[in-house]
Amino acid sequence: MSVDTPRRIVLLRHAKADWPQVSDHERPLAERGRQDAPVAGRRLAETGIDFDLAICSTATRTRETWKLAVHELPRRPKTVYEDRLYEASPGELIAVLNEVQDDCSDILLIGHNPGVHGLADVLAGSSEGDALARMNRRGFPTAAMATLSYTGSWKGLEPGTATLLDYWAPHE
Repeated sequence: MSVDTPRRIVLLRHAKADWPQVSDHERPLAERGRQDAPVAGRRLAETGIDFDLAICSTATRTRETWKLAVHELPRRPKTVYEDRLYEASPGELIAVLNEVQDDCSDILLIGHNPGVHGLADVLAGSSEGDALARMNRRGFPTAAMATLSYTGSWKGLEPGTATLLDYWAPHE
């Protein structure tokens, strides 16, 4: 695959989590999250993107979101569970994406706010249009996703180098 081939990055925030007496990292999905995660999976399938790689936070709520969403996809992509996605800043998320091999064209990242929303904002840079307006209006609620396009080597991904193609949130 040429680095001149457009790549897509989908950023998915975990579905709604519960608040039991466990550490934040171990919080499971709430009932609404268990309902929204497959809906998000169907939305991922509707994009028609055949993901080469899914990078998922190791937190319980992100792993549960992915487990429920992936069943809606026509093909399960290679999945990597990455500790660094938990509580990551946009810059730390970019550093993880910079490590992806260039033979991967389309990536799904399942993470947390505020990092995922911040990443969508900084990558989109000066993108314009309805998707950005909706994301700015709605924020990045649980199970929301942003789809971005990027051309170049993953090592060159940095703020302002992608274009926001789509934004979706359940209950929108």
